Amino acid sequence: MVLLLQNTFVFTIPLLIVALAGMFAERSGIINIALDGIMIFGSFTGALAASMLRNDPFFVDNAQLTFIISLLVATVSGAAFSLLLSFSAIKLKADQTIGGTALNLLAPAIALFFTKVLYHKDALEMTSARNSAGKPAGLGYVIINKDMNPVGRIFFDNAYISTFIAVALFVLLSIWIYKTKTGLRLRACGEHPQAAASVGINVNRMRYLGTTISGALAGFGGYTFIATTASGTAEGNVAGMGFLALAIMIFGNWKPLGIALGSLLFGFLKCLSVMSTSTDYTFLRDLGLPSYFYNIIPYAAVLIVLAFTSKRSRAPKAEGIPYDKGMR
Repeated sequence: MVLLLQNTFVFTIPLLIVALAGMFAERSGIINIALDGIMIFGSFTGALAASMLRNDPFFVDNAQLTFIISLLVATVSGAAFSLLLSFSAIKLKADQTIGGTALNLLAPAIALFFTKVLYHKDALEMTSARNSAGKPAGLGYVIINKDMNPVGRIFFDNAYISTFIAVALFVLLSIWIYKTKTGLRLRACGEHPQAAASVGINVNRMRYLGTTISGALAGFGGYTFIATTASGTAEGNVAGMGFLALAIMIFGNWKPLGIALGSLLFGFLKCLSVMSTSTDYTFLRDLGLPSYFYNIIPYAAVLIVLAFTSKRSRAPKAEGIPYDKGMR
C-alpha cells in the first residue's frame, strides 16, 4: 500500500502543476490547449541540459543540483515556448485553439528533429554516469529513511525534490492569484477585460503574464514527468499527460482545490496502469485483465467524469475571445 501511494504522488505531481498551468492561462482569458506540447518541449530541453551537465564529474556527484538546474531550464524554455501562443493570440488575434494545436504539433517535431541531429537517436536519454564512489548517479531523488513509519514513508521515502517544489509552487501561486492585487487583475481580464481596462488595467500585459506563467509551469511539469516516471528519457511525447491535465482543470472548475482533488484521483488511476505490470502487485494481474485495459482507465474516467460534471463547470467568461478595446 505504501508503494502504491508513493507512486500515486509521483503521477499526481505533473498533473497537479500542469493543470494549474492551464488555469493561469485561462483565468487571464487565453485558452491554452498547448499544455501537452509545452510539456514535451520542456521535457526535451530539461533532458538535453541534464545530459550535457552529467558529462561533468562535478554534476555527476551533485545529482540534486543537476536536477534543479535541468528543472529550471525546462521551466524557462516552457515559458519562452508559450510566448508563441500568447503572441499569436494577443498581438495577431489568431484563433487560440488553432494556435494551441499548432504548438502541440510543433513541439514533438522540434524535439525529435534535434534529438536525431545531435544524438542520431529517436529518443534523448540522459547520459548515464557513475559518481566518484563508483555508483550509478541518480536523476535527483532522495531516500531519507526506509525505516520511517508507513505514513512518513509515503511522503519522504524515495521522494523526488520536484515533489516538494511543485507542492510549494502550487500553494504559493494559488494564494497569489486569489489574494494579491495582480492576481485579482489577472482574473478580471479573463472575466470582463473591457471593465478591467476601464479602471486602468493593461489587459494585454496581464494575458501575457498569465500565459507565460502557464508555459513555465507546463515546462516544469514536462521535465518532472520524464525524470520521475520515464527514467529521464525524452521521446517526443508525454503520454497525453497535458490533455489529461487540461481535463483535470475543467473537472476542478478552474479552481486550485478542485484541481488538487482531480489530480489525486487521476494520478491514482494513472498509477494503476503502471503498477498492473509490477511484480509487487500480483493481485492486479490475477484479475486476468489485459494490461492495456488499465492503460485506458484514466482516459475513460475523464470522459465519464466530464460528462457528469460539465453542467456545473463555469469557465472564465472571456476566455478565447481576443481583446478589443472597442467592444462593450
